[in-house]
Amino acid sequence: MIKVIALFMLAGLAEIGGGYLIWLWLREGRSSYLGLLGGIALALYGIIATFQMFPSFGRVYAAYGGVFIVLSVLWGWGVDKKVPDIYDWIGALICIVGVSVMLFAPRN
Repeated sequence: MIKVIALFMLAGLAEIGGGYLIWLWLREGRSSYLGLLGGIALALYGIIATFQMFPSFGRVYAAYGGVFIVLSVLWGWGVDKKVPDIYDWIGALICIVGVSVMLFAPRN
């Protein structure tokens, strides 16, 4: 379980961090090196996700979408200094419950 969570977190940070670096490059006129680093981070995100123990690509990526939402709320809070409101937290909780159902429900 810890490995599953760690991989989701690492993949999420690579995707959000990579996207953020590209945002800085293209939207805020920062160095193209940030764009290059962002591209590398996004490629690493795709690689990291393949280490999940679940055999289904679709299930892993669908579940990752919920994790991505939660990490994005936290990123916005920590990096952009946008304090999440109660609806952000409720939405994030719903996503985590959905991810848990998708990944850990007993199946035949």
